[in-house]
Amino acid sequence: MGKIGRGVALLLGCLLALATPSLASTSGTKASAFAHEYAETLPPIGFVEFCQRSPENCQPDGSRQRRVSMSEEKWLLVRMVNAFVNGAIAPVTDETLYGTPEYWTIPTDAGDCEDVVLLKKKILMSKGIPEEALRITVVLDEHGEGHAVLTVTTAAGDYILDNRRNEIRVWAATGYTMLKRQSAQDPRKWVSLEPARGGSAIAGTASK
Repeated sequence: MGKIGRGVALLLGCLLALATPSLASTSGTKASAFAHEYAETLPPIGFVEFCQRSPENCQPDGSRQRRVSMSEEKWLLVRMVNAFVNGAIAPVTDETLYGTPEYWTIPTDAGDCEDVVLLKKKILMSKGIPEEALRITVVLDEHGEGHAVLTVTTAAGDYILDNRRNEIRVWAATGYTMLKRQSAQDPRKWVSLEPARGGSAIAGTASK
């Protein structure tokens, strides 16, 4: 991973030694903490093409740990990777970088939302978070435009890593309309999601 990997390792090493975060907390009903999957659907074409070019990044890892139990250290890891990648990758469109409207790839210093998601997932997997708990997710944002985020499926709920904010929120508190995400059984397959019905929580911080 080069410069990105070394930066993450250094940052995490310092922060794990200095910080003791609170465990993630949720408010509202328990059901609202978990996004509901209801049918298999087609994956985004950019993702399909990415898997054709890089099949090693689209294989099940066999852990079967679909909802990970999060310790304080794991929450700190997730929060720091989210913030680090958000700061390290300059937001640039595929059209500008590659001359095409849609091109998914793991970035080095610039990319769009899908690229940022791929990098976060790769780093978190390398740090021990199971692939089945890291789901690339497609949403509509508050303006009705398509956007990609990374869902971490935990025992406490489904939390969203977003390149637009460093704060990690439960899926129903993002303001987004959930469309679809990777299946836990096979990252090459995707499932449809029901839209959010409210609820609020921020991961790794105390409730306010």
